Amino acid sequence: MGRKLLYLLTVGVCVAYYIYMPLPDNFEEPWRLMLISTPMKIFLHLASFVEFLGLYHVMDSFALIMAFVEVPPTSDENVTVTETKFDNVPVRVYVPKRKLDAQRRAVFYIHGGGWCVGSAALGNYDLLSRWTAERLDAVVVSVNYRLAPKYHFPVQFEDVYNALRWFLRKTVLESYGVNPERICVSGDSAGGNLAAAVTQQLLGDPEVKTKAKIQALIYPALQPLDLDSPSHRENAQMPILSKALMVRFWSEYFTTDRMLEKAMLSNRHVPEEYSHLFKFVNWSSLLPERFRKGHVYNNPIYGSPELSQKYPGFLDVRAAPLLADDSKLHGLPLTYVLTCQYDVLRDDGIMYVTRLRNAGVQVTHNHVEDGFHGASSFPELKIFHRLTDHYINWLKKNL
Repeated sequence: MGRKLLYLLTVGVCVAYYIYMPLPDNFEEPWRLMLISTPMKIFLHLASFVEFLGLYHVMDSFALIMAFVEVPPTSDENVTVTETKFDNVPVRVYVPKRKLDAQRRAVFYIHGGGWCVGSAALGNYDLLSRWTAERLDAVVVSVNYRLAPKYHFPVQFEDVYNALRWFLRKTVLESYGVNPERICVSGDSAGGNLAAAVTQQLLGDPEVKTKAKIQALIYPALQPLDLDSPSHRENAQMPILSKALMVRFWSEYFTTDRMLEKAMLSNRHVPEEYSHLFKFVNWSSLLPERFRKGHVYNNPIYGSPELSQKYPGFLDVRAAPLLADDSKLHGLPLTYVLTCQYDVLRDDGIMYVTRLRNAGVQVTHNHVEDGFHGASSFPELKIFHRLTDHYINWLKKNL
């Protein structure tokens, strides 16, 4: 009897550990979020153990399991869905079926997943693209790109930028009936990073005559220099995206060398010769007071130049759009930024809002007080619909 009770107690503790997690009081559906997070938490631990045994890279395990929630390019009564390639980059294109006398808007969308996982075929991205195409009467191009750990920066950036340049060609826009003056570049998380980066690049590209009218960034990752901001401290153990997982995504973007991850976790990866870059990500001056409250800014502790010499990508503005000089930000288009209170990336988005406004860019900042990273990826949650409605309605009004 005693042994059975011990087994039962052990199972109960394990179940409680994986299911229950302390969440803020203002979360709308805490138990539903816990149930969503539980299989993700279990799988992450299993994948990490398999990686520890040297059998399979953790990101490859993620990619394998995500393939089961991909959906085929199925057209419906409202939208025609096809798959093709733009300059050899795979894309999924959504075109409304209703006839339209005028040219259509277009949204060029970049999926998230830490540059390591995800695709345009995931169910949540397919749903968002369908809704956007139908409700905006817009052509939606949902782009794929090669992923880490097999491919590292700048491959992801180059794939997205090459596909965007291809799409913006006059003949391609005409073939889809797109108005060249009504184009949005958008993305979430790592896709928000890529959206911000390619929009900056597009602005200074003299070979591309058609520019984006607006950019829309959903809880974007915008800098890996300072990983000790208030949002990193406050939300280090939040579900969906912990600080440790975000640091792993950042490091995998640049290399499989775990030494970079280790240095990033201790926030000692930027060498002293690049100290001038910290002014672009100094949260003590770029965050409003309510986000700084209770936090003391720590001056950078510089790391060895060896990592930056081997993997200079983490100091590259194409990987860290917050490192762009003010003169480069000045000409950027009308911008939408969504940030969530309970998100390690919250401060990245807010600092970008501050810097863009200081540079004269018109910005709509939608800060979700009960939001968390990945909130727009779970259609079974009410918050998904709130965030999606706000995003699509803003596009409808401004694009």
